[in-house]
Amino acid sequence: MPNIEEILEERILVLDGAMGTMLQRYKFTEEDFRGARFADWEHPLQGNNDLLSLTQPEAIAEVHRKYFAAGADIVETNTFSGTTIAMADYHMESLVYELNYESARIAKTVAQEFTAKEPHKPRFVAGSIGPTNKTASMSPDVNDPGFRAVSFDELRIAYKEQVEALLDGGADLLLVETIFDTLNAKAALFAIEEVKEERNLKVPVMVSGTITDASGRTLSGQTAEAFLISISHIPLLSVGFNCALGASQLVPHLEVVSAKSQYAISAHPNAGLPNAFGEYDETPEQMAAQIKEYVEKGLVNIVGGCCGTTPEHISAIAAVVSGVTPRQLLVRG
Repeated sequence: MPNIEEILEERILVLDGAMGTMLQRYKFTEEDFRGARFADWEHPLQGNNDLLSLTQPEAIAEVHRKYFAAGADIVETNTFSGTTIAMADYHMESLVYELNYESARIAKTVAQEFTAKEPHKPRFVAGSIGPTNKTASMSPDVNDPGFRAVSFDELRIAYKEQVEALLDGGADLLLVETIFDTLNAKAALFAIEEVKEERNLKVPVMVSGTITDASGRTLSGQTAEAFLISISHIPLLSVGFNCALGASQLVPHLEVVSAKSQYAISAHPNAGLPNAFGEYDETPEQMAAQIKEYVEKGLVNIVGGCCGTTPEHISAIAAVVSGVTPRQLLVRG
């Protein structure tokens, strides 16, 4: 089976869409989140989507199947909040290894199903590594700008546990995503390099930042170019952006990193900007039309969707990039 680096030189790869958007369709109750195993858990669990890999594994597998069927080459594991730092909200720090391992195993099982059916189109699993709910380079307290809610080392240790479990569960690559604070991302990347060295293995790594608003900067204040420079010392498969903005608003930032990066470029934007109710209205056709601009300008190698996107969006995007020559890679990461 060709590896992902080889396939990237031949065509644009399609990433999946939003896991959360799809899970909302199930309308899971507190009882559903708990399942039998956590029926007596002392704390509320509704909203802990990562936990559904243990309590509703068939739903998670079904979401992955829908995205692969829509044309995705890569699906992300259901582990966006899969660190001890984020799981502390639910007092579930002790379950982190299991959550990540099972999420990766479920996704890998579905990927293997599709690869077996379509050997010419191998499917891959990206271990999703979210930013956590704390920031290492900014204070959460306006009255104490020197205060930090988390240290680099705390993040590194938490990410290392997540990375080990994702790889043990069968993840083919790792995706450090929705980066609003590059120091958090550096802790994740450091942890990944540690695990790679300890296990003597190579793992493709995708890095995806988040431009928070029209300022064109991440939450920690970096421009697209500064973000790229600050993570380019690590060997990467791809660098790009996701979330926060819709597809058209991402274009200028993708142009910057595409012109200056030796790596593959990825983009998985939201389905437009949220409306007054926090919902995403952009139709698959509208979003695909904007993604077409990425393709025509030769900006991307990997493209998918974030908040508000569904298998219908991914299907429309897959149709746009089908048969298109990908952005040329200068060098392999």
